[in-house]
Order: sequence, then structure tokens, then C-alpha cells
Amino acid sequence: MTTMQPAVTSSATAPTLSWGNDLVTVTLEWDAAAPVSVTAIGVAGRSVPVHRVPFVEVLTADAGHRPASGRLAHTEHGARMRYVSHDEKVENGARTLVVIQRSGDLEARVELTIRDHVAAITSRVVVGNLGEGRIVLRAVASWAAGFTERGLGTDVLTGWERLTGVSDWLGEGRWARTPLRGPDFVPLAEHLTGHNPRGSLAAVSTGTWSTAHELPTGILESGTAGLALAWQIEHNGAWRWEIGEDTDGGYLALSGPTDADAAWSRVLAPAESFTSVPAAVAIGATAAAAADALTDHRRAGRRPHSDNAAMPVVFNDYMNTLDGDPTTEKLLPLIRAAAEVGAEVFCIDAGWYDDSGHWWDTVGEWLPSTTRFPGGLGEVIDAIHAEGMVSGLWLEPEVVGIRSPLADTLPPEAFLQRNGERVVEHDRFHLDLRHPAARAHLDAVVDRLIADFGVGFFKMDYNINPGPGTDHDADSVGDGLLRHNRAVLDWLDGVLDRHPSLVIENCSSGAMRMDYAMLSRLAMQSTSDQQDFRKYPAIAVSAPLSILPEQAASWAYPQPEMDAEESAFCLVTGLLGRFYVSGHLNRMDDAQRARVATAISVAQELRTEIASSHPHWPLGLPRWNDPWLALGLRAAHGDLVSVWRRGGDADVTLSFSHLVGHDVEVTPVFPLDLPAWHTDWDAATGTLHVHGVETRLAARTLRLTTRPAESTPTPAPDHTDLTEGAIQ
Repeated sequence: MTTMQPAVTSSATAPTLSWGNDLVTVTLEWDAAAPVSVTAIGVAGRSVPVHRVPFVEVLTADAGHRPASGRLAHTEHGARMRYVSHDEKVENGARTLVVIQRSGDLEARVELTIRDHVAAITSRVVVGNLGEGRIVLRAVASWAAGFTERGLGTDVLTGWERLTGVSDWLGEGRWARTPLRGPDFVPLAEHLTGHNPRGSLAAVSTGTWSTAHELPTGILESGTAGLALAWQIEHNGAWRWEIGEDTDGGYLALSGPTDADAAWSRVLAPAESFTSVPAAVAIGATAAAAADALTDHRRAGRRPHSDNAAMPVVFNDYMNTLDGDPTTEKLLPLIRAAAEVGAEVFCIDAGWYDDSGHWWDTVGEWLPSTTRFPGGLGEVIDAIHAEGMVSGLWLEPEVVGIRSPLADTLPPEAFLQRNGERVVEHDRFHLDLRHPAARAHLDAVVDRLIADFGVGFFKMDYNINPGPGTDHDADSVGDGLLRHNRAVLDWLDGVLDRHPSLVIENCSSGAMRMDYAMLSRLAMQSTSDQQDFRKYPAIAVSAPLSILPEQAASWAYPQPEMDAEESAFCLVTGLLGRFYVSGHLNRMDDAQRARVATAISVAQELRTEIASSHPHWPLGLPRWNDPWLALGLRAAHGDLVSVWRRGGDADVTLSFSHLVGHDVEVTPVFPLDLPAWHTDWDAATGTLHVHGVETRLAARTLRLTTRPAESTPTPAPDHTDLTEGAIQ
């Protein structure tokens, strides 16, 4: 590790520090009368000036906002911060800039980290108490910076758009592109008041389902400015992002839990400090480029694991198949069938621990059922191993059913509490991973299942949200939850340290906790519990906006009662991600099983490319009821694209703006045993015209391979890949 002092230049009015890497830079300025602020962003060989706001925004009980508001921005401490020093550390291809400021007794250390060849910056803020009294924190933003130029009498929000998403159980990742100037931000004539506005466009999460509704990820883009910012808040609990308009421009602020949103406050005694949750901002000239940079950031930040590249195909018995009711009789035929089609992991889902048939409120001990498995669970696990597959089990480690014997065995302090009562949600208590008894229990469960059965895969589910948190041994309810959230991550790190080859799926009730605090550690993410195969493609197409393609496990669950096109439709849904299979394979005829086996073989051939690919959207952002949907991956050997038809006209036109001017050969990838779709390539416009088969429900995965055309027009700006809706 080396330490260096980045050079500071002085303009006529203020010291200036330009910092970054070969792809992006931020320019920081400060002076004796103003805090450190981002004043310019460098991207694509250009420096874009941005509206100046304090980079550090801290809200305390004794220092609020000025003017009064509910924002993360415009805090009194933010305005009072003054530069002290800065330093840089370089280690393992990553550079970290530390900038220290002070406001009275409050010290703030901004830690910015950037990796070589990745156009994204991770930011966190460490605040410390240098005085002799207490400091009561109410909010600490991890990122606060302008994104428009300074107003100077112009309407700086015109031309800016946001790409943001919302989720629900069974309806995950519904993204839309919306102009900022409009219902979000109407013209206020605030310049006449001399004060900044009070409101903002904010999204928040308030419990442990970090992605249950609004998503901690988004993109801001201006074609006029040639600038786009993509962000993600990397926390498995409460967070807030906000976009605000000042009299001089727009800003973006990112934060973990706050007092107003999530009942969070933290008391700093003298010499104590607090570290905010990490937030990442990826930068590009367009939304598509910023999305690429965020993909690079996610990939570079993952915990090293052999599964990151291996990506074995997983068969899980749950979805539209056993539905949480496994038995030896039901599993053994499925195990044989899964092995025959080429699955590499077989996961026994929920119910394996249940003797009663009503297991929801009795879970917690995770002991194998004796009634479901007369010969013991080991008989079934041995059958999985005998077929050459890795065995897996479903586990919901953080909960204990109210009728579980464990509920009376563990101390009350091992559970989340409110006013001395254990929190109950949907007939479950919630463990508090800060407590050594809770952690020891979970360590013993995982270690026992691995030692007794040789389990190599866990599907870790998470089906309740316990609410704002716990007030036991905490400064506030939200403080207790934040400490628990961080203890969960520490526990997961400990499990993987002890069992480095163990593969863990992040399920979380479909995708209710689909954040990069979890996904930087865990192998894959099931993208939904959606059981209607017609609705699932909209979820699968949008998933790579939130997570890496190779982590996106969108279920492929063909069934014997489906016709050939319906079965292929199901299989295509999972093909350009982490292939995740279910379905009654043992009831299928030879042709149906052969189609599944072919899809698995194709997934195995594609997985190396998928693990280094970048997603794009040839029909724009998917809408829930679009008749045509498409997901593209720019991969090592050409573009891959999956296209689903769910009705509408038989013809559709896909946009590949990055392929303008190239001759393209289109070849089918899957299925190969069904009628091919007719395609026509237009090199001048970079569009692929597709004519589907007569059936109104069908899907195909295609490959586009290129060679330069004799005459190469100038490529169109790469903007349409992320427009909302189909390109007509």
C-alpha cells in the first residue's frame, strides 16, 4: 500500500482538487469561507461544471436545516464544514481519497474509493465527536453533490430525466423514465424568495426489506449536458435517496437510515465515531454508459468466490412444483430427472424440516423431518450426490416461529424488541444478530447441516420485515436495526470464511432484499416468486438494472402440460442470467425433457460470456403489459438477445445503436427445434426487424455477430437502449 497526497491547484478564489481514474474524475473545491463541494465531473474527455452544494451533510439534534426543510441537504453542519486535510491510499487496484473537514466539535471524513478502469465512485462518511459533550446524529448523507450546471437564470432541469424503479412481491423491478421538469419539479420562481425550496423527490426504505417498494438504484441523464449518473445505496436496511432543486441547480443526495424516515439517531460520546452506509455513483455520458459503469462496479466489488465464474445450473423443487411440500417419494424421481437434463445443483426447498404440515410458525431449529423422509433426509441427500450434483437446502435463518421450541430456549435479548416485548411479524420472531446467542445458534445450524449432509448450497430466504427496528441496547429503534443489519453481513462473512466453497442464494421472499450489501457477498438472487410464466419476462428483463446478469436467477419452470412454445417461453426467461430451473421434469415426455436439457446445455455454454457481459434494452425499459419484451447482453462473441412475444402484432423492431454501420449475422441460440423467426438487419440504423411465428405466445434467444461494413456511418448516440417502452 502506498500513500500519496493528490495535488491541489489554486484558482483565483479557491483551492481545487481533481481526483479519479482514467475514466472519470470529480473536482473538489473549498475555501476559508465554504465547505468542500463537487464543482465539476469529468467524463468522456470533458469536464462538466455542476451546481455547488456541500459534499458532507450531517443533521444533528442541535443543528438542523437552513432554511427549514425535510431534506438531506441544506444542513447547518454542511454549511459550516471547513477543510482540514486530505490524503490518498492506493491498494490492490483501488484508490481511496480521504478528505477531512470540521464543523465545531464534529469531524467528518469523506472516504471516496475508485477502482482502476471502473467509472464509479463509492462514498461513505465517518463522523466523529472531537468535543467533551454529546452529539446526537439524526442523518448522515453518504453522497451529496450537484448534477446540473449552475442556473444563472436558465432552467437547468429542462432536458434532465430520471430512470427509477419500484417493486412489489410478484411485480419486481418496474422501471420508468420520467422528465424531472414536470410533476416532480414544477417551476417555483424560487429565485424571487432568495431561499432554496423546501421539498425534494425522495425514495425511502424503512425496514429490512431494502427493495420491497422503491429501489435504492436509479439513473439521472441529460442528453444536452452529455452526463448521466447511476447510483446504488449498498445497505441491507433503511435508506433514502433524494433529488432536489435549488435556486442554482439540482443535486443528488444518498443516505442510509434517517431520523425522519426510519427512526434512526445515534449518540456520539466524546471520541466516538459513526460510519455511514456506502453508496456508489457511476458516471457516463449517457444513461446506457452509466448503467455499464454500475455493472462494472458491481462485478469488481463482489467477494471472490469460485461460483462467480462457475455459475452451475441449479434445480430447485419449489416453484410451481412441490411448493414447500417435499418428501422422499416426491423428490427421488425429480432428482433423477434433474440429473438427466444436466442440472449441477439440486436444492430441496421449504418444508424439509417439518413434521406437522403447518411449518410456518414452528421454524427455527432446522432439524430434518422424520415423517417426510422415512429413511432419513440423508437418503435423499445421498441420492443427489450419487447423481453427481451438489446438494442444497432452503433456510430462513433470521426468523424463529412463535411455536418453535427455540423461542423459549434463546434469551429474549437474542430477538428484536420494542419496549421489552419481542417483535412478532406474521407469526415469527426475528433474531437480533448482534447477540452472541443468536449468532452461535445460526453458526451451529449451518455448520451442522454441512457436516452431517455435505450440503454445498443454501437458498437463504427472508419472508418477513420486522419494521423500524429494536430499541434494545440501542440509541434509537433505527440504530438498533442498523447495528443488526451490519451484524447480518458480518455473520455471512464468517460463514463464507469457514466454508469458502459454499454457495448461498439471496432469496428474500422473491427479491425484497436485493441490495449490494447482500449481493456483494452472495452468489445469486432469485428475481421473483412470480408463478405466472407470462408475467415473468417483464421482471427478468428489468433485473439487470438492479443486479448483475450472472446473479439474476429468473425462474425457468416448464411444465408437462405446456405446449412446445410455452415451454420454450419459460426456458428463455432464465437463459440470459443465472439459470435456475424447476418444474415436474419427471412427468415430462422425452421430447419435453430433451428441450430442458438443451436449454441447460446452452446456459452452460453461455455462462462465461454472461459473467463478463453488459446488459442493454433493445425495446427500451419494459412495461408490465408490453406485448413484446427484449433483453440484450453485449458479450464476448457478439450480442445475445432474448425476445418474448406476449401478443400484439407479429412484427417488432429492436434497436442496437452500438452496432450501427456493421453487417450482422443473426443466428438462433434457443430453441432450435421450433420454427425460426424471420429477421432483417438494417446496418444504417442499427435495427433488427423481427417477424414472430403465428402463435401469439413465444420467445427466442438469438445471437448477433458482426463485421465492419464497407461504409461505416457515424453511430447514433447510445440513448434509446434505456428509453421507456417499445421503439416503433
